[in-house]
Amino acid sequence: MDYIRSLFNRNFLEYASYVIRDRAIPDLEDGLKPVQRRILHSLFEMDDGKFHKVANVVGHCMKYHPHGDASIGNALVVLANKELFIDRQGNFGNVITGDSASAARYIECRATPLAKDLFYNPDITTYIPSYDGRNREPVSFRAKLPIVLLTGAEGIAVGMSTKIMPHNIREVIEAEKLCLSGKSFSLFPDFYNGGFMDVSGYEDGLGKILVRAKLDTSDEKRIVIREIPYGTTTESLIASIENAARSGKLKISEINDYTTDTVEIELKLQRGVYSNDVVDALYAFTDCEQSISCNLLVIRDNMPVLMTVTDVVKDHAKRLVSILKEELVLEKEHLTDKLHMRTLERIFIEERIYKRIETMKTAEGVINAVLKGFEPFRAELIRDVTADDVERLLKIPIRRISLYDINKNREEVAAINARIKEINRLLKNLVDYAISVLNGILEKIPVESMDRRTRITSFTKVDVKEAVTRNLSLKYDRSTGYLGTAVTTGTEIMKVSPYDRIVILRKSGVYTVLDVPEKLFVDKGMWFCGLSDKDVLSKILFTIVYKDGKTGYPYIKRCRIEGYILNRDYLIVPDDAKVLLVGTRDALVFTVKYTPKPRIKTRSQVFNAKDFREKGLKAQGVRLAPREVSSVVTGALKDEEELPFGKKDGDVKKSAGKAAAKTPAGKKKSGK
Repeated sequence: MDYIRSLFNRNFLEYASYVIRDRAIPDLEDGLKPVQRRILHSLFEMDDGKFHKVANVVGHCMKYHPHGDASIGNALVVLANKELFIDRQGNFGNVITGDSASAARYIECRATPLAKDLFYNPDITTYIPSYDGRNREPVSFRAKLPIVLLTGAEGIAVGMSTKIMPHNIREVIEAEKLCLSGKSFSLFPDFYNGGFMDVSGYEDGLGKILVRAKLDTSDEKRIVIREIPYGTTTESLIASIENAARSGKLKISEINDYTTDTVEIELKLQRGVYSNDVVDALYAFTDCEQSISCNLLVIRDNMPVLMTVTDVVKDHAKRLVSILKEELVLEKEHLTDKLHMRTLERIFIEERIYKRIETMKTAEGVINAVLKGFEPFRAELIRDVTADDVERLLKIPIRRISLYDINKNREEVAAINARIKEINRLLKNLVDYAISVLNGILEKIPVESMDRRTRITSFTKVDVKEAVTRNLSLKYDRSTGYLGTAVTTGTEIMKVSPYDRIVILRKSGVYTVLDVPEKLFVDKGMWFCGLSDKDVLSKILFTIVYKDGKTGYPYIKRCRIEGYILNRDYLIVPDDAKVLLVGTRDALVFTVKYTPKPRIKTRSQVFNAKDFREKGLKAQGVRLAPREVSSVVTGALKDEEELPFGKKDGDVKKSAGKAAAKTPAGKKKSGK
């Protein structure tokens, strides 16, 4: 059993680690998930300047990706629709309408020049064997921009998830330039869909944002949606509007979708309804307003790390300087090697060292003859001559020797030396060089691709409770004990909305806070029913007069209902007590009638509730008298008497014999 448990734990941890690092969470260095990296790697390998069938790209990528063609095809379409790294030809779907792409055999793609500039540099990229060992794939590309902020990402792994918002490429580059210069910066999302965005709660990528559709309300009898929020499509948005209209939350007579390349959804309003009356309801009850929670989780140094947008930019600024330094050092090494070979070629041909090999009969003798020929010119050489250098010299064709141009060689050497001098200068000013590289990237990007599409503004999320109208009748039928908006008989208690919550106090002394019911059996007696908004409910002071279950003595309790759990029953009095009267007025005057006893003349006593202090909800009541109570009735008051549900003023008699008017529970008269 222990072996099985340890085996399960080990396999689960390996699976969880695999899903986190190799499937769902993007890498910080190049901002890509493994499948996206393998797609770009395949496009770079296949690149010949022409478009390739997506089906061919998927097939090529399967050499590196072990999860089948469907996942590759879907990921390629999503990456292509970012419009950054993949040129498209054919129907790749529509991110606005939600239409899917055509089959992989009908559409074509290729890597963009921007993708090659940002990702492709095999000389400084680390490669590992693919899953079957037949090919080599990159561990991660050495990206020159923080790609994870450009494309955004969303993924669910084992025990963690990521949701990164896409940002504007020009703003990301400008932020990195400011970071390299040691200046402060701020960066906010930008969405292809456009719309409006409130970033007051963004918290540098770890909070949330509010996004809204762009509504055209210039015509008071119709609303036209021009832009939609991030995370929605025209199809899902229209479906949410239809659902809201069907449930009576929106008064719309007709919906027309004229969307093509741009969004245009027309909402025609009902007679007597105007656009300004519907805007808040659209934001409250449909997908025209969305709250998006952000979670910037990435893989850094092979571990999942939660970062901020500022952290990502700062980290990548350091990486960019390191990448450029590696490129310059590598280029300098190549140029130095090239300069060395040009010098060897010049000496080899001008000094006719090749003549020395004519009398040699062995390969070793040939090499030694060439090496000895260079000894008098050692001072002109950049480094020592090796056997490999000799092999390269011996491969020079006779035609090239006979047509050797010394002036051309000198020009090449001068150009190489100039470039090496420039590299040395850049290595001493890497930060300035990095800024110039970023400026060069900006110049290659089309201006229309860099315009901000989502406008940053400030607005408050519309509360559905404020947007909805209280037009539903909440009725209570005390003959059947049912309460709800679908109850057709009985007495109307109040007007409510579907989003309201109410508190009910039953005959037994049990109170419950619940959503407005359609039809719910509460009891054939109910002391109180009202809205349970905490600001409203906490202001109501309940006066409860009850009879102790053991002694029969009357008690009074004054308290407020301030805390509760939805749909949970609570007792407002002790378990064995019997509620005789409930009121909500501060100055409630009531009469306690006692059970007749021999030689005791006092049979009733009048009390005023305001003479007793307010206590906590769980506190015991205050005993009114050490005598057994028979009933309690409200006394004569100057203002309006407290009436049970469904009673009128004329139904309550002020006389002692008729003061005990029946409550909804069939008991003595109660307060609201």
